[in-house]
Amino acid sequence: MPPNHPNRGRRENPARNPTPEEIRKVRLAAGLTQRQAAELIHSTTSAWESWEQGLRRMHPGLWELFLLKRG
Repeated sequence: MPPNHPNRGRRENPARNPTPEEIRKVRLAAGLTQRQAAELIHSTTSAWESWEQGLRRMHPGLWELFLLKRG
């Protein structure tokens, strides 16, 4: 049975969760602190920290928003 949500499947999907390394690398390349990056996408600093630490997965929609707004 196929997954009922695009984030739950094992197939390649353009709307995927970024890795903690990707999140940190792109944030640093944009010259942003974790607090600034979180504010940019209307999130909390603690959520951003947990994404970079790999404790939580960042939703693909938030990742896309960050990529669009990072400047």
